[in-house]
Amino acid sequence: MYVRDARNRDEVWLLDHIEEMGLDETAFRSRDYVISVDERSDERTGFGRIRIHKDDDGDVCELTSIGVLPEWRGQGIGAHVVERLLQEAGDQDFETVYSLSGAPEYLVQFAFEPIDEDELPPSLQDRLQTKRDSLEPDAVPMRIAIDDFEMPAHLREAFKAATAQEADDEPEESAEDFGIDPDEATYKYDTGD
Repeated sequence: MYVRDARNRDEVWLLDHIEEMGLDETAFRSRDYVISVDERSDERTGFGRIRIHKDDDGDVCELTSIGVLPEWRGQGIGAHVVERLLQEAGDQDFETVYSLSGAPEYLVQFAFEPIDEDELPPSLQDRLQTKRDSLEPDAVPMRIAIDDFEMPAHLREAFKAATAQEADDEPEESAEDFGIDPDEATYKYDTGD
């Protein structure tokens, strides 16, 4: 398993999975993304992006649109995507990265910290409101100093051995799924026994 920069040929795959997962595709540019790949099957397993915003006080870096395919979840893939994105932000001379997340508990494990809305740079204050109105009503503003990032050891180990898990089969349908009360319904061939 490894994480690489997205390529132009990844665009359709990215857009399909971003839409499928209900993630933010605002100002989509495939070159902003990284993708995790299983080196055995060459299957793409997850992704994420950094987005740069212009502010009066300089550029601001946001981590956004992190997604892992369902059969690959719980194996450290998202953690390694976050790590790679933070490395790329650091390579672009950012010391702090922000995120507006509907799942803040996930990012807390890497040393992100929730912050007050008024601590956000102005461009992200506007973006937070837009994100809450359209995609994630419970989005929480978060921040991390890149040097504070911590990868939990169990996620590093899980990533090394990650394999696709069997997708849960669809649940068996019941009479209630069709609006039938099984205690009251009579059936055509009911013998009354």
